[in-house]
Amino acid sequence: MLAYSPLAFGWLSGKYEGGARPAGARISLFERFQRYSKPQTVQATSRYVELARRHGLSPAQFALAFVNSRLFVTSNLIGATSLDQLKENIASVDVKLSQQVLDEIDALHQLQPNPAP
Repeated sequence: MLAYSPLAFGWLSGKYEGGARPAGARISLFERFQRYSKPQTVQATSRYVELARRHGLSPAQFALAFVNSRLFVTSNLIGATSLDQLKENIASVDVKLSQQVLDEIDALHQLQPNPAP
């Protein structure tokens, strides 16, 4: 499988937490893309971002590391709007999630298995 938009248009990076809309960010530039701004999606995203931070992980690297940990994924299409984001995303290949973190991800997934239909 090829993972497309593993950061959910940037939402899983945590940059939109609390209603933030940074200038130049995709959701700010392309307001017509509302898939990830639904209430259930925002709630699920906040839970994943909080989980990443609780474990001392960058939300973006946390999300990308999860995708990278799936045995069936052959390619993870990362995207970035700055060089710093690109470096952070590339560095996710060195992040290994513990079984505890993977179990906590699974528990969150059980609460909302499809937050952005």
